[in-house]
Amino acid sequence: MSRDLVILWAGRHRRDEWEKLCEPFKRRISQHIRIREVAVKAKATPGDLERQKAEGDALMAAAPEGSWTIALDRRGKMRSSHDLAIWLQGQIEDWPGPLVFLIGSDLGLARTVLAQARERLSFGPLTLPHELARLVLLEQLYRGLAINAGIKYHREPL
Repeated sequence: MSRDLVILWAGRHRRDEWEKLCEPFKRRISQHIRIREVAVKAKATPGDLERQKAEGDALMAAAPEGSWTIALDRRGKMRSSHDLAIWLQGQIEDWPGPLVFLIGSDLGLARTVLAQARERLSFGPLTLPHELARLVLLEQLYRGLAINAGIKYHREPL
């Protein structure tokens, strides 16, 4: 049984309004499963491609050994909230290691990260700022856990 959800994200790492928005979801998730976030920093580089590669290397280095890695990518697989809940429950039951979600910075994820990730998850074709992608991920993880636990949080469309 997977005992951890891990969110690794690259980008600006300052405490601000985004933290206030994310905190309630992290608290709710932690009532069901351990969750931790790691804001990954990469060394300063002269160009965007070099920075993207450095961020990608730092993200993959931060992933615990034995992880099931899921890259957030607009070209990834789209799932409904209900389908995400089913997938999440299956992963938690079947995968012995952490489930690691990878979020790129404003440059996106490096090709090497996308190639190494076991899966890609999409929230649609829009490009989202990494802070917003992180918030949406946390909310959807909580929604999935709530669906699986029978908590009245998710409502099916009318």
